[in-house]
Amino acid sequence: MNEQANANELANEQMNEQANEQLNERMNEQGQNVYAYVGTYTGSGSNGVYLYQLDTKTGQFSSTGFCAESKNASFLTIDSQQKYLYAVGESNEGEVVAFRIDQATNELTRINSQTSQGRHPCHLSVNREGTFLFAVNYSGGSVCLYPIHEDGSLKEMSDFIQHEGHGPRADRQESPHPHSINIDPTNQWIIVPDLGLDTLFIYRLDADKGKLVEHRQVKLHPAAGPRHLTFHPSAPYVYVINELDSTITAFSYDASLGQLDTLQTISTLPENYTGDSTCADIHITPCGKFLYGSNRGDDSLAVYRIDSSTGLLTLIEIVSTGGQTPRNFSISPDGKFLLAANQDSDNIVIFSIDQSTGRLNNMNLSVDISKPVCIKFL
Repeated sequence: MNEQANANELANEQMNEQANEQLNERMNEQGQNVYAYVGTYTGSGSNGVYLYQLDTKTGQFSSTGFCAESKNASFLTIDSQQKYLYAVGESNEGEVVAFRIDQATNELTRINSQTSQGRHPCHLSVNREGTFLFAVNYSGGSVCLYPIHEDGSLKEMSDFIQHEGHGPRADRQESPHPHSINIDPTNQWIIVPDLGLDTLFIYRLDADKGKLVEHRQVKLHPAAGPRHLTFHPSAPYVYVINELDSTITAFSYDASLGQLDTLQTISTLPENYTGDSTCADIHITPCGKFLYGSNRGDDSLAVYRIDSSTGLLTLIEIVSTGGQTPRNFSISPDGKFLLAANQDSDNIVIFSIDQSTGRLNNMNLSVDISKPVCIKFL
């Protein structure tokens, strides 16, 4: 068994190295700048979605001066062809908004919007074919499905699923609170972590009928508050960050069955931490070796090494984000930089990632921007 595990780990490492080499080649062909969109909460100095560029040699993150107005664009997603960007409008009268990406300048043109029929939509995803948009309403406790026209515009909602129930914490789990909607790498399953119910809902898409069909539910430990998740890029593992008790749960994942099995739950906080803190975002480096999770309150990033043969996490370090309330962070496409969006200190801080250890180095580079809450790279 050990020999087989070592062989599998070596094969995974070789596959990751080849993928990284191909990515670096493409980026070298494109030049040293890559572009990213920053979604913001509006109303206090911000107007919507901003376009930035990252210098992949120096780590400098610079504004292009362009902004597409969009109210409370707290989460963004881009289709697989990188022709369209979609944003939530997180408010009591929730909406989802479609934009066209200019292929020459990367600037956005608003196409249309649709109601989310619920309060505070907070996350969305597009399937690989670019034919459906999936969204969730946090306060509304519901899941939404929208067909997409060939021009990227959104059709009227074709399915609406209301979650029911509550969790053990009366202050945060008085009702359902789906917090993200995630399409698996095989494009078969849609996984929705519901913070209010301590449950992962797994759906499949019936494209012909424009409906979501529930496949199974996966329970987490009580008062976990599952929020976001990430899929390992080359191994059968899924990692869920739990907002309420500041933990990450690792799962093995059988994509043929749409099945998750718990492997481990590990804290994101320093051992002796006693203050109030909640988790937010979670990402894995493109090489698949390192995982990061953000803490709001401790205002830090927890860094882990991933054992590719078992999926288990080992804590490497916990570092300050250089600001307050890191609701979101993003890893550059080449895996060399991590950008932390600090919502309540109005800044984005840039870290370099040590490629051999996964450790973060604050480069003393940051940009000032009002209420940054989502970073999406092209």
